[in-house]
Amino acid sequence: MGSQISARLLPEKLTIYTTLVGLLNARNYNFGGEFVEAMIRQLKESLKANNYNEAVYLVRFLSDLVNCHVIAAPSMVAMFENFVSVTQEEDVPQVRRDWYVYAFLSSLPWVGKELYEKKDAEMDRIFANTESYLKRRQKTHVPMLQVWTADKPHPQEEYLDCLWAQIQKLKKDRWQERHILRPYLAFDSILCEALQHNLPPFTPPPHTEDSVYPMPRVIFRMFDYTDDPEGPVMPGSHSVERFVIEENLHCIIKSHWKERKTCAAQLVSYPGKNKIPLNYHIVELAQATEMLYMRLDTMNTTCVDRLSYHQRILDIVPPTFSTLCPANPTCIYKYGDESSNSLPGHSVALCLAVAFKSKATNDEIFSILKDVPNPNQDDDDDEGFSFNPLKIEVFVQTLLHLAAKSFSHSFSALAKLFVWEILHSTIRKMNKHVLKIQKELEEAKEKLARQHKRRSDDDDRSSDRKDGALEEQIERLQEKVESAQSEQKNLFLVIFQRFIMILTEHLVRCETDGTSVLTPWYKNCIERLQQIFLQHHQIIQQYMVTLENLLFTAELDPHILAVFQQFCALQA
Repeated sequence: MGSQISARLLPEKLTIYTTLVGLLNARNYNFGGEFVEAMIRQLKESLKANNYNEAVYLVRFLSDLVNCHVIAAPSMVAMFENFVSVTQEEDVPQVRRDWYVYAFLSSLPWVGKELYEKKDAEMDRIFANTESYLKRRQKTHVPMLQVWTADKPHPQEEYLDCLWAQIQKLKKDRWQERHILRPYLAFDSILCEALQHNLPPFTPPPHTEDSVYPMPRVIFRMFDYTDDPEGPVMPGSHSVERFVIEENLHCIIKSHWKERKTCAAQLVSYPGKNKIPLNYHIVELAQATEMLYMRLDTMNTTCVDRLSYHQRILDIVPPTFSTLCPANPTCIYKYGDESSNSLPGHSVALCLAVAFKSKATNDEIFSILKDVPNPNQDDDDDEGFSFNPLKIEVFVQTLLHLAAKSFSHSFSALAKLFVWEILHSTIRKMNKHVLKIQKELEEAKEKLARQHKRRSDDDDRSSDRKDGALEEQIERLQEKVESAQSEQKNLFLVIFQRFIMILTEHLVRCETDGTSVLTPWYKNCIERLQQIFLQHHQIIQQYMVTLENLLFTAELDPHILAVFQQFCALQA
């Protein structure tokens, strides 16, 4: 299966390996049959093991073997008919249906022409069933996955909708595609004489409680063909070449993302680089960075976090690109120069900076802030309970000024005083605690299983005593796991309850005042709620029923309920 592994790691070279298999099959028919059987076994095992990314490449490899006269086209069509028939299954998640449709559509750039030439009526029927499914398919999840809330200048398409449009255009263009290497064409005189194999009848493994399918996604794009002033033209967003190129580049990045130099070398040596403006877009960093920052107002808050520090951008790119990077955005600290000595709150800001650096306690910091004069307090108001905006300004200005200089110096202050940091720190600690106990439980169970195996033929009573002690330990650990999971569930319940409370207060206040709900505060808060769901989705999935019954009920405001429904749709 070495060729299959190579094709997965180097998808742009898939056709080279299928051609090799074709030539070997032409020489040795039995080898071809054994290879196809092994591929089908591997495909079934990958699907049962929830290894769907692996399975996509296996299906694609099998598809291209049709072009190499290893597999008979009618049997490949029959397999795809069974794939698309999954869309008719009842009481299964949409993501299951999605994957089988994606596996079919994503193979057509390689084999669509051959299948249509041999079995056009059957392919038309499969296409009609696919189109029917895509029209009735739910897309509640899309808003949660979009990077930007605006569709200009480039719409953010749901991945299956985009792929369907690309395949439709490919079909309209009579399956003419100009990017995939097709070395088997050079060996047509040899391959056309080879005997072909029929794929065995393939039934997709049934859905089970343990089935975990890939989540849907949104296609992220920043450029189109209008952004290229010269050289080769970038394929349009609905051209199948765009799909093939993005698939290949995605696999390169995914395989080498930990090694930046290796990743860069692989990208610049991409076989099809002369057909696309790859070098232009790698070098056009300044434009990309500028576009990101210009569109911050509609960018998802979670994504904005990644662009918070200029230095992070500089660290990503090689030093030779430094002239293309935007200027360092200097922070203006209101209390930082001599002219600010006369400003109200200046002396308090200086004391506060010293307190942050020395890791003062919360009480000490609040004590310092008491000395900030209140511009809202009347001279004859002795109680001094009125709102003090200057106190907030002094605090935030000083804290962010220190954070801009050195994040590590002010991290302790941020961790103590920023609610968002406290929230995530608490979740991380709780998750780590649960995982630790679960690991201890699994290790104890494995130890007991090993003891049983060692003494399967031994009647030693001392072993029984050892088993008894270990069984008691497992029972105690089981109780600890259940208790920890209960605490974990309650933590998420409290967090979501707080989000619901503050968002509901905002919505009611806006309705009462007749003002717009869509304020910057609301955008930040609702997108932070989305972030909690996405960042901890594997854990939250365990508590969906409880969340739906206790918090995210039908009576909840639609603005808030929509976030929960979007999350549910990711695995629906």
